[in-house]
Amino acid sequence: MNISGENLPAMSGAGQSGEVYSAALAKKQQKADGAAALALIEAAGTSSAAQTPAKSVTATLGNNVNVYV
Repeated sequence: MNISGENLPAMSGAGQSGEVYSAALAKKQQKADGAAALALIEAAGTSSAAQTPAKSVTATLGNNVNVYV
């Protein structure tokens, strides 16, 4: 994300106010990213508890491997 005030179209000649506007937008984006990350972590934690346990494997699983050269 570009946070320099030089490339803002609406405030190109505004000096420091463009930089303040850009910093405010960056802060808002960081808050949104943090909220999305927390929601993802929370969703991952709740879905793992709802999963069924894996089936037990048999002792013969993987004993016969076919390799063709």
